Amino acid sequence: MHRSIAALCALLCLAAGPCLAGSAVPHPPDVDATAYLLVDYRTGKVLAAKNATEELPMASLTKLMTTYLVFEKLASGKLELGDPVTISEHAWRQGGSRTFVQVGTQVPVRALILGMIVQSGNDATVALAERIAGTEAAFVRMMNATARRLGLTHTHYVDATGLPQPGLYTTARDLSLLAAALIRDFPQYYHWFAVKQFEYNHILQQNRNGLLNTDPGVDGLKAGHTDAAGYCLVASQHRHGMRLISVVLGGQTFMDRESSSASLLNYGFTFYDTRLVAKARAPLATATVWKAQNPSVPAGIDRDLYVTIPRADDGALRTSVQIAPRLMGPLTPQSTIGRLIVSDHGRTIATAPLHPLVADGAGTWWRDLIDAVRLWLS
Repeated sequence: MHRSIAALCALLCLAAGPCLAGSAVPHPPDVDATAYLLVDYRTGKVLAAKNATEELPMASLTKLMTTYLVFEKLASGKLELGDPVTISEHAWRQGGSRTFVQVGTQVPVRALILGMIVQSGNDATVALAERIAGTEAAFVRMMNATARRLGLTHTHYVDATGLPQPGLYTTARDLSLLAAALIRDFPQYYHWFAVKQFEYNHILQQNRNGLLNTDPGVDGLKAGHTDAAGYCLVASQHRHGMRLISVVLGGQTFMDRESSSASLLNYGFTFYDTRLVAKARAPLATATVWKAQNPSVPAGIDRDLYVTIPRADDGALRTSVQIAPRLMGPLTPQSTIGRLIVSDHGRTIATAPLHPLVADGAGTWWRDLIDAVRLWLS
């Protein structure tokens, strides 16, 4: 199934047409979907896009937000995997995909999570929503508030499941942000998205994300389908230290959403690379400080800095440091004293603020006097 890199490159170039002028990266593959997006998880760099900000129905991709809120409650200790959840008639009556939980029974949270993620069970999803917020309507208000907090500016929820209703919409961009938040904020729970099948009530169902069975490294996230939304899939794949997220909305068939997602992911891994440019708190420069206890401090960044570049640009990355002039003490590790600049072929592609790696307190009156004279003479 998997072709050699060279063969894949050739096929992509033929399918996409001429390569971009002045670049070794060809156009993205031709994907038959209403909208799609391919981004690098670490850097957020967009590698391919079509109608990425168009508001569209999302079907069961709605459950990604429901899952986010469930994971939040687990992480905070307000919900436990073994907690029993009583299945209401409202949850039991949900149509569409189901886990087949029975009204009035008590089901552990863990089973409901697997029913929601693996089987896309609307009944399990509503049961979790009611357990957290009391009613599905109250839970939906939490979903919309969390969407605003996460920066999903073109997303609106009207239920916890994604069953078709007016006012339910999102964008490929917003879904990529939500997927990244799930991976980043809840690594301890993310593995559930890779579970390939789940049996409940003697009924075994397969995960709707078919890429879990065909593409090594794919470990999430969620598939969805309604007549209004078409066939949709948010997928993530990890290869050799690089993670990509693809979003496909409005595919014609379930095979379309999988082949389109696979094509986008293969394109990204073939033609791009994620590089660690600088590690957090590694000394990158020495900054001169006036009127402080110490005349200089080591400077660095407060988090690892990654960039995404075309693989053909290997060796073209350059870094430089700019230190602010006439820094005055005292300084704390939160003070911004300059910036790290990353360039590719002379073009700035990333920057990060520089901070003192150690605190530098105020100087003595004698140091103030000496430095005042030196500054006046300089």
